[in-house]
Amino acid sequence: MRIAITHGEVGAGAGRDEQDVLTQAAFVSQGLASLGHEPVAIPVSLNLSAAAQTLAELRPAVVFNLVETIVGKGSLIHLIPALLDALKIPYTGAGMEAMFLTSNKLIAKRWLAAAGLPTPAWFTAQGTPCGKVSPMYEELRIEGPWLIKSVWEHASIGLDEDSVLFGADRKRLLAEMEARCEALGGACLAEAYIDGREFNLSLLAGEGGPEVLPPAEIRFDGYPPGKVRVVGYRSKWEEGTFEFANTPRTFQFPAQDAPLLSQLKELARRCWKIFDLRGYARVDFRVDKAGRPWILEVNANPCLSPDAGFSAATHRAGLTFPDVLARIIRVCPQLK
Repeated sequence: MRIAITHGEVGAGAGRDEQDVLTQAAFVSQGLASLGHEPVAIPVSLNLSAAAQTLAELRPAVVFNLVETIVGKGSLIHLIPALLDALKIPYTGAGMEAMFLTSNKLIAKRWLAAAGLPTPAWFTAQGTPCGKVSPMYEELRIEGPWLIKSVWEHASIGLDEDSVLFGADRKRLLAEMEARCEALGGACLAEAYIDGREFNLSLLAGEGGPEVLPPAEIRFDGYPPGKVRVVGYRSKWEEGTFEFANTPRTFQFPAQDAPLLSQLKELARRCWKIFDLRGYARVDFRVDKAGRPWILEVNANPCLSPDAGFSAATHRAGLTFPDVLARIIRVCPQLK
């Protein structure tokens, strides 16, 4: 098949997080070609009419959608699925509604809370704590600790250890959110900081529903006492930093972790169902000192770069990348 690969146009001076989509597009192109398909990359911008014209001329059988941002903004991630729906072109990954719901962290947390799933309490500019779905929240006080994060941006943009505030009262918390808002994409929230272990669970479409791939833990090796443990921008993108070098991914666990891993897998499956995900996804968790899991984020189109967590999980499961691509394409609606 002729398969268009859509991705956000990468402008001059773009950061490592944005440039990574070019790596993904090249990796996916190589994998599709090995399956006998004809891949054609299409960078997209806010000129949606131009994108529609290009697609009309190309007439792809399916679009492999890698769009994470448009003009560098994660808040526009759902525009391409919406365009493809309007053009009636099958595409990979989550539909427009699921992409919007999961990419907006505030909306996603409200959905998780409404479904009774554990997500850390959050605090918005309206000045009231939200997300009271567990007795634990009754113990939380406004001074936190709170982690300030973007509502829309992923890839840990604007997130590092100084994002965690200890002993902040309501006034300081709101002031910090206002001061950091622009750097966080124009909208942010404060989330209760869970001090503990971090896990990523990747999911891939299978014959009988989503397959939960081998769970991964991001370790904080060599972190001195008092150093805040977050998987921030430096951990993901800045080679040569302490954080990048000391947050390895592991798939090996002691036997006593088996009940916890089973619980994480079930929660990941429930997230897939609640948000009507499709093709592939990743759910990020924190597990607190008492062993309780908390859902941080649901990523409806996780990074497919060869060094990313999703690819690592598929490799651990014994799958080749072309196998993964074939399974993702197979579940595209309207694909004939």
